[in-house]
Amino acid sequence: MALLGREFIAVPDDRKGQIVFKWPDISIRRYTRAIVNADEMALFVNTGQVVQTLGPGRHQIDASELPGLGSIVDHISGGNAYRAELYFVGTREYTGFKFGGRIDDVQDPRSGLIVTLRVFGDYALRVMDPVRLITNLTATVDVADNERVASWVSDQLLKVLRTNVTTQITRNGWPILGLMAYSADIEQAAIETGNGQLAAYGIELSRMGNFDINLKPEDEQQLKQLAKDTSYSQLAGGFQNYAAGEMALGAGQGMAQGGGATEGAFLGAGFGLAAGIGAQQAAAQQQQAAQQAAAYQAQRQPAPPPAPAPTQASPAPTVVSGPVCAACNAANPPNAKFCMSCGQQLAPAVQHCTECGTELPAGARFCAGCGTRVGG
Repeated sequence: MALLGREFIAVPDDRKGQIVFKWPDISIRRYTRAIVNADEMALFVNTGQVVQTLGPGRHQIDASELPGLGSIVDHISGGNAYRAELYFVGTREYTGFKFGGRIDDVQDPRSGLIVTLRVFGDYALRVMDPVRLITNLTATVDVADNERVASWVSDQLLKVLRTNVTTQITRNGWPILGLMAYSADIEQAAIETGNGQLAAYGIELSRMGNFDINLKPEDEQQLKQLAKDTSYSQLAGGFQNYAAGEMALGAGQGMAQGGGATEGAFLGAGFGLAAGIGAQQAAAQQQQAAQQAAAYQAQRQPAPPPAPAPTQASPAPTVVSGPVCAACNAANPPNAKFCMSCGQQLAPAVQHCTECGTELPAGARFCAGCGTRVGG
């Protein structure tokens, strides 16, 4: 840009939302007027060092009024310009910056489960020391880009929260599921600790909002289920009773589905019951659990429909027996000539006593008329 074509230097209207605005020229004409708004500070920087600052108001760029400019005179221009970087730093509060992410894996003091905590929210910041900001942060972050400044601050805030939240949960024994009840304490501690980290860069967190600490969905579901089981166990008088009730409920639901879903319910309850009793007490405990299961199921399940009236059983058909094999004693159908079990030829269906001729019934071993042994 032309050296002599400018009378005033100020932050353009479309850049007033920036935390830091850097003037595009490094050659600044002598006697140019610099306009610094009420919520700004201007800084001349040469080789990484702040050589002159300007507070709010109108200033004439001249070494006679601003002694620090004497070291940055542009001798090539015959002393009619100063060669330096000029920054305008806003000192008002800047809002609407968001942060969020994973904090750490934390052990819940109540259940002992390891869960992953996350934190989200927004914050506002203010530049408290423009000299520190330009001197210490310029080499790390493009300070003229609000998003990059905010991203850097958000990273510092998450680092603070990772240590701060974990320490407070461990020290105070705060339950994970009820952690939002302590969000005001966590938020205030995060602001104080965060400002301690940011002070070296001249930045301050003025406030935070929409502060939310939560869990991964699967961790939250697991903790809620465990809390439910614990509460029900207390109401039922102990885990044994609760396990028996769950067994009955699961069995009833499985039977309603045709019986195929009952195995898991009985198996899970069996493990729970066996964990707390000895081998000698197993039978008594199982009988008591069965009674409690029946009572629990009666309370939880609707009454079953009345059973249909039993039907009259039809008489069993008469079975006509045939000859019995003398070799293997197998029964055979009537009129069989050979044994269907061993193949031995069968005796006639009707036999007579060899002594007195009395007819012998099938399977008789002695004659009913004379007492002679059959076949003997």
